[in-house]
Amino acid sequence: MPLSHVRVLDLTLVRAGPTCTRILADFGAEVVRIERPGEVDRAREPFDAVDLHRGKKSVLLDLQKPAGLEVFLRLVPTVDVVAENFRPGVKHRLGVDYERLSAVNPRLVYASISGFGQSGPYADRPGYDQIIQGMSGLMSVTGTGETGPLRIGIPIGDLLGGYFAAIGILVALVERERSGRGQWLDTSLLAALAGSLSFQAGKFLNTGQVPPPVGNHHPLTSPMGVYRARDGHLNLAVGSEVMWRRFCEAIGRPELAADPRFATNQLRIDNRPVLNAIIEQVFAGASMTEWVERLNAAGVACGPIYDVGQVFADPQVKALGLIEEVHHPVHGPMRVMGQPVFLHRTPAKVTAPSPLPGQHTREVLRGAGYDAAAIEGLFAEGVVAESRP
Repeated sequence: MPLSHVRVLDLTLVRAGPTCTRILADFGAEVVRIERPGEVDRAREPFDAVDLHRGKKSVLLDLQKPAGLEVFLRLVPTVDVVAENFRPGVKHRLGVDYERLSAVNPRLVYASISGFGQSGPYADRPGYDQIIQGMSGLMSVTGTGETGPLRIGIPIGDLLGGYFAAIGILVALVERERSGRGQWLDTSLLAALAGSLSFQAGKFLNTGQVPPPVGNHHPLTSPMGVYRARDGHLNLAVGSEVMWRRFCEAIGRPELAADPRFATNQLRIDNRPVLNAIIEQVFAGASMTEWVERLNAAGVACGPIYDVGQVFADPQVKALGLIEEVHHPVHGPMRVMGQPVFLHRTPAKVTAPSPLPGQHTREVLRGAGYDAAAIEGLFAEGVVAESRP
């Protein structure tokens, strides 16, 4: 597999960090989770555990004990990557910061993920996804004036933070091939979300205009949004003047293309309430499925609005091959989402279920050169622990 030569020590908890290291594991990296004995990561609940930690190994190791830190430092020279998502000061208190670890492994790529960043007035605040969604501006442009701000229905800050960290790690590994040196990289949920505001940020930065929430209708394009058909809702996206003319023909209202109120995209935005009322009146004459088929046949972007169950029943989603199955030693057969990027020669693969906490403690210690007596001594002192199926 493409990353089978890469070894990772994973100090991350909850979701953003494990999302990052899951990507590396799915592409073949050996990812060893370092977990504290007696401390249960809330992301070890069944569905999260199976999804976030699949393909990884687990070692229960108490870094707060000197002997535990010694074990960790012995592992560092054998790996390529260390990933952590502590609050910024914690890594220094534990003695696992980049400065210390790079001294024993100059080729180390060290990735930090935090809520707000490694410095600045909010650096030591606890950073949870919904808090960051609000502070990033994302919630302010989601919803309508009537609903008020709305959160995105998935932990988008955690996910983007994990994705950007994985990108940073891969870039640093590629750069290391040229320089021979590792480096520290960091991202945060706030940077990930604020940095993903796209045209909403661009509009403000260049005009000073604060973008308002516009609900399900695109702020820069019309008609583009949610419309009601006879039996349900659909998404319509008329993204060009050519598509606008096709749309007018497809719905049986070719005269709209010549209507001076709708002659340009900006005029269609300015007159959006009038245009939307016309479209919904037309759409009421047929079912959602009929409109989706008719408009796509005319080259107009249109699609149904699914619930999660309908997503996985859709033939196109099935064709993508996103779902893989693993057998967990406790939870039994479980279905998980594979990586949504497809390398056609060296694809990602879910190779193993998520480990039980400490399942690989003895294996990893033996690999680090500890003999049987030393390993038993570490267990006796409570420095390490294990669990078995």
